[in-house]
Amino acid sequence: MQNRGLYIRRKMTNQLFRMLSVAAALFGIVWLTLILYSLITNGIEGFSLKLFTEMTPPPGEAGGLANAIAGSLLMSTLAVLVGTPIGLFAGTYLAEYGRYSAVAFVVRFVNDILLSAPSIVIGLFIYEILVVRLGHFSAWAGAAALAVIVIPVVVRTTENMLLLVPHTLREAAAALGAPRSHVIRAVTWRAARAGIITGVLLAVARISGETAPLLFTALNNQFWSTDFNQPMASLPAVIFQFALSPYEDWHHLAWAGALLVTAAVLTLSIFARVLGSKRSS
Repeated sequence: MQNRGLYIRRKMTNQLFRMLSVAAALFGIVWLTLILYSLITNGIEGFSLKLFTEMTPPPGEAGGLANAIAGSLLMSTLAVLVGTPIGLFAGTYLAEYGRYSAVAFVVRFVNDILLSAPSIVIGLFIYEILVVRLGHFSAWAGAAALAVIVIPVVVRTTENMLLLVPHTLREAAAALGAPRSHVIRAVTWRAARAGIITGVLLAVARISGETAPLLFTALNNQFWSTDFNQPMASLPAVIFQFALSPYEDWHHLAWAGALLVTAAVLTLSIFARVLGSKRSS
């Protein structure tokens, strides 16, 4: 009788927690659906060929976001090109060479701080060490701020993926006489390739919508510019500027830009999930 009462109590507790979990999941899905519905209904009005071919316009005139799209792509690409190798080699050191060393402990601690640091703090840091010293805003500073955001994401993902590689693969390669560097390049990196690429994609998704670091570094530019030594437009900064303006035509472009950024982030996140599921299977 006592065991039956204990069974009923545990079953009721399990049902309660299941209901709470489902309710929490539905709560999040409802708000995500409302956000996406608002973005689609408001952003689709501004979608046209002009959005990708014309510059950001002055108030009252037609235009697009071509310079902002190009600026975001240029700075994000440079940030990934700089941040990915640094994060890859740092994560490799943590997983393969200094796993239990004091240096690895410090690196992990600093990396965790960078992962949770507000992006505006990173923007202020780059502003102090680059913008102030150079005397002007620039796309170099914007790309540097984004690279600082990319690095800890790639470090964490690389270390975790390499630690999932069975140690027997390393032993088998070492038994054949392969040096450690070759084992890492030909065995562990190849085995963890899908997971590492997933981490890079997640880092790109992370920096795609960052506004605060770019406001302190690259600032903005109303014209077409590919000069990294000058201020450069970016989608997040233009969305921020246009959304706060009193002009209705700018509001339409801000909604269209927000929908474009959201679609890019969702696409990258889904692609990263697909790669992650292939890696786990």
